[in-house]
Amino acid sequence: MAVVRPFRSTQMPKGLLLAGLIAAAALGLSACGKGGHAEHAPERGDAAVAKVDGQTVWSSDVKREAVAQGLIGEGEPLDVSSDLFRRVLDQVVDQRLLAGEAVRRKLDKDPAAQRRLAAARDRVLGDMLVESVVADAVNDNAVRGLYQEQLKLAKRSEEIHARQIVVATAADGEAVKKLLASGASFEALAMEKSTDAATRFNGGDLGYFTVDVMPEAYDAALKTAKPGQVVGPFPVEGGFAIVKVEDRRTEQPITLEAARPQIVRFLTYDQIRDLLEKLRGRAKVEVMVKTDAPSQAVPPADAPKALPAAPAPLPATATPGAKK
Repeated sequence: MAVVRPFRSTQMPKGLLLAGLIAAAALGLSACGKGGHAEHAPERGDAAVAKVDGQTVWSSDVKREAVAQGLIGEGEPLDVSSDLFRRVLDQVVDQRLLAGEAVRRKLDKDPAAQRRLAAARDRVLGDMLVESVVADAVNDNAVRGLYQEQLKLAKRSEEIHARQIVVATAADGEAVKKLLASGASFEALAMEKSTDAATRFNGGDLGYFTVDVMPEAYDAALKTAKPGQVVGPFPVEGGFAIVKVEDRRTEQPITLEAARPQIVRFLTYDQIRDLLEKLRGRAKVEVMVKTDAPSQAVPPADAPKALPAAPAPLPATATPGAKK
């Protein structure tokens, strides 16, 4: 599994073209002008999509550039007949032309260029190593294993499904309760009388929620309320609330598929961190400048943001009105 870069844009940033040129030169411009032999597709199912001064541009070259720009995700298909493919192909051709001209002018022999080419080569090879390590370690079994561990750690609270009607005064609230006691529909009264714009047109429905995400007044009022019970009116922001408890249940855990992206990010970063720690442990690294902070193994700049060393319990599903 490759490290997916989060940057997404429909236009190439200014620095990206230069970076692409440097990387292209570092990896293949020494072959410029060398022809006369049959070329083989670099990847299975690859197709030649252009020629630049005799050099083949493969569909995989275009897809790799699209991934580097954040236009598609790693492993995501890119139709060769699409406008996006053609735009990126044009950019790859431009890169080849500019890089080829740079070599013709012997800019690649400049010491500064050599250092930048070496740095580009290091970045590419480092990325390939990371991708290889992550692909081996971040698999479905690892994802499922961590998910099951997190389910054991997660504390599941009680959820309440409730509806509310918010009115201006306590007297208005008592009047609503009398109408409910006489058989009026809670949903109909919510649409007619509630001042809460977020819930009135949904029959006052708050969905499933845990009381810790609600103002304290709801916690106190609903703590012992049973399904079917109407409580209130009690003061809330914007007036007084009358709340009907529809159901109480144990909080539902997040599903594996919903948790998968978070788990993959954690496992990916964990593998990168472990790899760098092992490499630094075997190498002799001398820092020649003084720094305030101690040296640490740091993943590539485009790696996912760090997750906690010990993953926090998976969150349960979420907010009032969002869960059914």
